[in-house]
Amino acid sequence: MRIAEIFASLQGEGLLAGTPSTFVRTSGCNLRCVWCDTPYTSWEPEGESLSVADVLERVRSLSPRHAVVTGGEPLLFPETVAVCRDLRRAGWHVTVETAGTVLPEDAAELAADPIADLMSISPKLASSTPAPETPGGWRERHERDRRRDDVLVALMAAAPHQLKFVIDSRGDLAEAVRWLADLGLGTGGVDPAVVCLMPQGRGDEELARTAAWLEPECRRLGFRFAPRHHVAWFGHARGT
Repeated sequence: MRIAEIFASLQGEGLLAGTPSTFVRTSGCNLRCVWCDTPYTSWEPEGESLSVADVLERVRSLSPRHAVVTGGEPLLFPETVAVCRDLRRAGWHVTVETAGTVLPEDAAELAADPIADLMSISPKLASSTPAPETPGGWRERHERDRRRDDVLVALMAAAPHQLKFVIDSRGDLAEAVRWLADLGLGTGGVDPAVVCLMPQGRGDEELARTAAWLEPECRRLGFRFAPRHHVAWFGHARGT
């Protein structure tokens, strides 16, 4: 599997924000979000090819007992399933961060033999779609693949989960609310307590502008406001 980086830091987003964690960042993605903050795993993927044993050895060399398997899109790699299950069996708490567009090959076994203690699913809204002139047909490919409700439902059923939407505008918020309604918000399909709305931005000023109106909207709707703490803690830097 192609790995961009493995490092220890603090989880900066979502329900486990602040938790010391070891991050395993895979390289390669089936989407091309226009605001992607890890372009070295998507737009211009880089990294080294490591075996499952190599990845596990590097994770074990670091101290946190929480592991976050992220990307890119980690579920593109069959080896991700083995890494996650081996870590869980050895006592690690495992979070898998995914866009919710890809199922592992043995998806039918996920409930019986989970790969995650927390499935962190970040559905991509229409504002993530790249410009029409983007080479490689990526606008069409991204728009075709970014919403897979069948995959979302399967992943939500496979483990405790959070749904983390990146919000850049009020239009994004309206789209997220409609999407959640389609998934069954308030009717047993989605618990509002696991919905995290995260302001889009790579710097403090940009994040603060969105947070100013998004935080009260989260309180009104009963969702969690999810700041990008790692930007405040470390800046927009790799290995954090």
